[in-house]
Amino acid sequence: MSQRSCLSVILAAGEGTRMKSALPKVLHKIAGLPMVAHVVKAAEAAGAGDQALVIGHGAEEMRKAAQKFAPKAESFVQEKRLGTAHAVLAARDAISRGYDDILVMFGDTPLIDPEALIAARLNLAKGAAVVVVGFRTSNPSGYGRLIEKAGKLVAIREEKDCTDEEKKITFCNSGLMAIAGKHALKLLDQVGHKNAKGEYYLTDVVEIAVGQGLDVSATEASFENALGINNRAELAGAEGIWQTRRRREAMLSGVTLISPETVFFSHDTEIGADTIVEPNVWFGPGVKIAEGANIHAFSHIEGATIASNCDVGPFARLRPGADLKQKAKVGNFCEVKQATIEEGAKVNHLTYIGDARIGAGANIGAGTITCNYDGYSKFFTDIGEGAFIGSNSSLVAPVTIGKGGYIASGSVITESVPEDALAFGRARQRTLAGKGKEMRERFASAAAARKKG
Repeated sequence: MSQRSCLSVILAAGEGTRMKSALPKVLHKIAGLPMVAHVVKAAEAAGAGDQALVIGHGAEEMRKAAQKFAPKAESFVQEKRLGTAHAVLAARDAISRGYDDILVMFGDTPLIDPEALIAARLNLAKGAAVVVVGFRTSNPSGYGRLIEKAGKLVAIREEKDCTDEEKKITFCNSGLMAIAGKHALKLLDQVGHKNAKGEYYLTDVVEIAVGQGLDVSATEASFENALGINNRAELAGAEGIWQTRRRREAMLSGVTLISPETVFFSHDTEIGADTIVEPNVWFGPGVKIAEGANIHAFSHIEGATIASNCDVGPFARLRPGADLKQKAKVGNFCEVKQATIEEGAKVNHLTYIGDARIGAGANIGAGTITCNYDGYSKFFTDIGEGAFIGSNSSLVAPVTIGKGGYIASGSVITESVPEDALAFGRARQRTLAGKGKEMRERFASAAAARKKG
């Protein structure tokens, strides 16, 4: 298999009107990744070294998006929508380059398993000219049936064209097809459009190949492999299936999920063994967690790196650029963005840390904020090893707190603090006897006057 060249032709030109969205259908996301990108990843995992994206609606938006998930893919525009075979032939230039295998896939089937594609390619390697990926279901209504004779696939029959006996067949067409490269263009060019819709159907390739005495076969995959997304309800259903798969994979790899159905992973979440994830945790793209971490309930994490034995949450938010070193702690109702929390440092409660470094073993008191933005530019705060920042302190960046520095509670710090120094940045307290009663009476009188007026 590794010596056979392979091109995946991914059909992504549909308008997706049932999504009721300005965004092209295949760019709607599953686990934070566009549907079509899941298809590309599956093709790559199955050995397709090159990809041809057939696009139409939102072509420029598709090209721009593809630069992120398939930077080497070629884009081909299907100017008119005249059927699936017509769409595949939009990529004629790529197909003509002499690949051993051609995989025809659909951009709205994000749950396709690479193993299903590999099985189809193995049949090509054994001499098949066309391989159709099918699935079995107890309710085949609405699906094209795979018609077999003597163990060989001879046709794909749309339900409306099936005989009563053929309608009983439960082996159905997923739409996914593998074609031997040496036969691909010849077969596709023979597809006609003499049908009710006047379109060129890819499924006709099967009967054309059989008529030429070529070997045609079918492989079987799960129903999920064929699950196409047409509306937002189906999108949510596919998300649920993907998350269920990923949760099981995480638990089997040694991760404890206290309430699995409430934890949501992204397509690229990395999470180490012996990590414990409590209920209602959301992982956005770009999260890497080492072994032995504790992620407490109701935390929201994206673009963050969490080292071993860290403690996060509950109700913590880690934004892109958050980097927690070993045994660091970010506690309840804390937010960290573009900041490094060094080994053993603690950011315990009700705190915002942005554009900063918190030194090893430092302690950040409740209600502390790094004032990193002046409305125009971001500035950096550096807090040294073992520093203690008292509760309700505001550190106005750019500012440095030296190693072992101590900031008194309630301070506003605008100048750097040397190592082991104590800094106060607050007004001296004054206590005026009886003044509180006087103020209450004055305020009450003013309020009563406003009501009368």
